[in-house]
Amino acid sequence: MRLAALVLACALPAVAAAADIKVLSSAALAPALTKVAEQYRKDTKNRLRVSYANPQQLERRVGGGESTDILIASPGLMNDQLRRNKIEPEQHVFLGRVGVGVLIRVGAAFDPDISTLERFKQSLLGADSIVYAQPGPGTYLEKLFELLGIGEQLKAKTTRYSAASQVLEHMAGGKGMEIGFATIPEIRQFEGKGVKLVGPLPEQIQSTTAYSAGVTTDASDADVAREFIQYLQTPAVKAIFATAGFD
Repeated sequence: MRLAALVLACALPAVAAAADIKVLSSAALAPALTKVAEQYRKDTKNRLRVSYANPQQLERRVGGGESTDILIASPGLMNDQLRRNKIEPEQHVFLGRVGVGVLIRVGAAFDPDISTLERFKQSLLGADSIVYAQPGPGTYLEKLFELLGIGEQLKAKTTRYSAASQVLEHMAGGKGMEIGFATIPEIRQFEGKGVKLVGPLPEQIQSTTAYSAGVTTDASDADVAREFIQYLQTPAVKAIFATAGFD
């Protein structure tokens, strides 16, 4: 009986084991990448092991030699890794652009008008407080406010957090006429939890960041990592990114 079972087992075709893919990504991709990982697991049985970091942390980790199969980053870091031959140039794909959005608390007593640059400025000056993450959109916003000539007026009523999740939680539980800022995907991910996306920054002052993904030259399983890069270009995955707020 045991011999028959052994012969049968040897005769059966081998079933490939599910693979784990290590991904090191900018935190801005989390709203879309979380859903992509779930769908990828359903479609292939393979699992993404994603570690997120803000831009400064990501640069330090990559610069420190942390190993990963897939890197997802903005152009500065990605181009540096391509120049250093750390990314396979033929396995490098564009994912989308992320813009900055304006948010308020659901049920807030006001709806800021951001339809033009001047109305955007007046809405900020009339708000009780301004909330954003630093680093994050706040790095750009503080320079923008200075250029618009309202930096000094906003300083005293600005609340800064280190992460977008803290901004969103603050806004959901806040009070009065507060205006918050985060990336549009981050806001959309939190809609239904007490915050509302008013809209993107006015076009002439919008700031977008592009993101791409690439297979590292020291990937532990390069073939599986390359297959995932191809998967990122499928219509279903592009739809996930678009729904999450990526252009």
